[in-house]
Amino acid sequence: MTHYDLIILGSGPAGEGAAMGAAKLGKRVAMVEQKIWVGGNCTHLGTIPSKALRHAVTQMHSFNNNPLFREIGEPRRLSFPGILRSAAAVIQKQVTFRTQYYSRNRVDLYCGTGRFVGEHRIDITDQNGNIESIEADNILISTGSRPYRPDDINFDHARIYDSDTILSLKHTPRRLIIYGAGVIGSEYASIFSSLGVLVDLVDTRSRLLSFLDKEVSDALSYHLRHNGVTVRHHEVCKAVEADEQGVTLHLASGKVIRGDALLWANGRTGNTADMGLEAVGLETNERGQLAVNSCYQTAVETIYAAGDVVGWPSLASTSYDQGRFAASHIAGAASVRPLSSIPIGIYTIPEISSLGKTEEELTEEAVPYEVGKAFFSRLARAHITGETTGMLKILFHRRTRAVLGIHCFGDQAAEIVHIGQAIMEQPEGHNTLDYFLNTTFNYPTMAEAWRVAALDGVNRLA
Repeated sequence: MTHYDLIILGSGPAGEGAAMGAAKLGKRVAMVEQKIWVGGNCTHLGTIPSKALRHAVTQMHSFNNNPLFREIGEPRRLSFPGILRSAAAVIQKQVTFRTQYYSRNRVDLYCGTGRFVGEHRIDITDQNGNIESIEADNILISTGSRPYRPDDINFDHARIYDSDTILSLKHTPRRLIIYGAGVIGSEYASIFSSLGVLVDLVDTRSRLLSFLDKEVSDALSYHLRHNGVTVRHHEVCKAVEADEQGVTLHLASGKVIRGDALLWANGRTGNTADMGLEAVGLETNERGQLAVNSCYQTAVETIYAAGDVVGWPSLASTSYDQGRFAASHIAGAASVRPLSSIPIGIYTIPEISSLGKTEEELTEEAVPYEVGKAFFSRLARAHITGETTGMLKILFHRRTRAVLGIHCFGDQAAEIVHIGQAIMEQPEGHNTLDYFLNTTFNYPTMAEAWRVAALDGVNRLA
C-alpha cells in the first residue's frame, strides 16, 4: 500500500491550495478527485462558468449601449446556450493549467471516489469499480458543496434547475423565477436580465445580501429593478408545480408566480455523504458541513477540512488560502499565517466588492467614523469606458484616520478593492487614509477613485 504524508480528497480551490502548499514544503502528496478532470465544482459548475457567462453578457450589454457601435449595426442578442459555449472554452483552459500544476509539483493524482477506512487509510473506487487503497499521516477533506435540494421539489423535471444544472439549459427562457437571493441568485438574476429575460427574484429576507453595507445593497436592488428584475422580499416557498409549459411557484403569502423555468438557489450542502466518516467518528451538521478549529483540524487531529465543506465564507479565494494554511500546519511551517482580511467579490452587474466593517456595524459598536466617497460618474476613466455606474466608499476612524471598511460598487469593483486591502493590512499608523492622499495614481484610471474618496473624507472632517 502506497504511503503519503498527505492525502487530499477533492481538487477544488481548497484541495489545490493544500496540494501545492504541501508539495512545495517537501511533502509527498496524493490528490483524490471523483471526476476525471481536476478543478472541482469551482472550475466546472460554479465560479469559473458563472463569471465567464457574466463577462460575455457584459460585453454584449456594453456593445448594445454604446452609441459608437449603433452607427455600424443593430443591437445584438446572445442566447444562453451561446454564451455557455464561451464559458466551456475557459473551463477547458483552466483544467489544462491545473493538471499541469499537479504534474509539475509531482502530486500523484487518483481519479475515483475516496472513502475512509480508518484515520490514515482511504479506499479509492474508480469508474470501473476497481478499488485501490492508499494511506497517509494526514488527510484533508476538501470535497466542496452542492446546491441544497428540498425533497418536495422535483429537480428531475425539465423546467426546474439548481445552480449546477442551470448550465445545461438549452434555451433562453422568456421568464425565469429565481428562488433565493443570495450571491448565486443575485448573480444569475443579473446575467439573465441582461439577456432580456424577465426575472422574478424571490428573497426570503428583508433586503438583498444583507451582509453588505446597506447603501451598496440598496444600489444593487435599484439596478436589478432598473434592468427589469422583479424583487420580492420576505417570501417563502409553499409549493412548486411544473408542467410541460412552465413552472408555478406558490408562496406562503398567497402569491403565485408563473415562469418558463425555475432556478432554485437557496443554500448549499457539504459533499460529505457516503465518505465513510462514521469509520473515523466524524459527524456533520444538518447541511453536511464539518466543524474545524483555527488550524482546520476536525475532531480527529490528523484529519483536516477546508473550503465549502466547513461552511462560511465559502469563497474560492478563501478556500484556497484555507487549504494552503492547513498544509503549512501539517508540515509544521510557520511562514503562512491564518486568514485575516477577507474581501468579498460579488459578480452581479455591476459588480460589488467589500472588505471590513459596514456603516451599520460601526454605528452599533459606537465607533466614531467618517465616510469618503468617489462616484464613478465623476472619473475620467469611467467616462472613457462608458462604465459610469457605481462608487467607492471608504469608512475611516475620525481621530486616527485608520481605514475601517471598504465598499465598492461598479465596474472592476473586485479589482479596485485590493488597493485598500493592502493598506488596511499595514501596521497601526500606516493603515490610514493619508496613504491615498499622498500617493500619485496613474491618470486616467479607476484607481484614482481612492484619492477622490480620501479627499472627500478629509473634507468632512473640517
